[in-house]
Amino acid sequence: MQSHGLKRARPAELIPGTVSVITARMDYLPANTPGLPGGWQALEFRRLGRPAEGIVSVYARGRDYHKVMRARLQQLAEQIGAHVGPFGHRAFTDSAPVLEAELASRSGQGWRGKHTLLLNREAGSMFFLGEIFVDIALPPSEAVTPHCGSCQACIDICPTQAIVAPGKLDARRCISYLTIEHAGPIPLEFRHLMGNRIYGCDDCQLACPWNKFAQRSSLPDFDERQGLTGQQLETLFEWSEATFLHLTEGSPIRRIGHERWLRNIAVAMGNALRSGVVEPASLRAGLQRRADHPSALVREHVAWALVQ
Repeated sequence: MQSHGLKRARPAELIPGTVSVITARMDYLPANTPGLPGGWQALEFRRLGRPAEGIVSVYARGRDYHKVMRARLQQLAEQIGAHVGPFGHRAFTDSAPVLEAELASRSGQGWRGKHTLLLNREAGSMFFLGEIFVDIALPPSEAVTPHCGSCQACIDICPTQAIVAPGKLDARRCISYLTIEHAGPIPLEFRHLMGNRIYGCDDCQLACPWNKFAQRSSLPDFDERQGLTGQQLETLFEWSEATFLHLTEGSPIRRIGHERWLRNIAVAMGNALRSGVVEPASLRAGLQRRADHPSALVREHVAWALVQ
């Protein structure tokens, strides 16, 4: 945000000549998500209740969405070009200083929930957003009215209370930010609150009543990869850097690198030890094997975990 300033709110400054923005959304709930009593959210809540299991955010269990969505947006732009002739355009999905949720809200894709994410009456919030900046003047579509009412389930459930007011998020407290974007040590005050979440956090979406309408993706790209769902923390912590790079090839997880991967898992292992419901011997042994890791960041979090 410091780097780009108001360019986020001024599309024509990002891509000169931009007159309109076409927004799109793409469902990502895996196709094989079971329809359990209580919905898919009940399954995810049960996973969070197993301290020795590493939890990766649902969106990151398949292929990197940046690649999938951008390719499909480009295909859409080519189809538009076949009808209107050559035109200036550029596609984005979470890859530039673009206010995606706000653009999508203003174009009628849904409304901004109290957790700041976009909500749609037919699809909840389990979808990716993308945009095509174009140099064609298009008639604007109408925004939709919000439908959160007095519900504040997302605010109440946030483990770190990162949603500080309706529609206002303190990213510095958000587990998704801490486990993915944040490069340094996890602040001590948030480590216990992270539980077994090792990449991202879905809690505000799990609690949202609108996500009972979340749609399963028709694309195999977002099917869950073996090894990233239902996996024990000990197993994930044993991955060498070469194994990490191999098993996360084409995945959004790769972008955090092996060092932050180990950092996150060490915190989760400490929380598992602290829970008192996990056999501690093997967890401690696994942590001890990384106690002299070359990275000071990893060593710090391993040491913290061992005293839990």
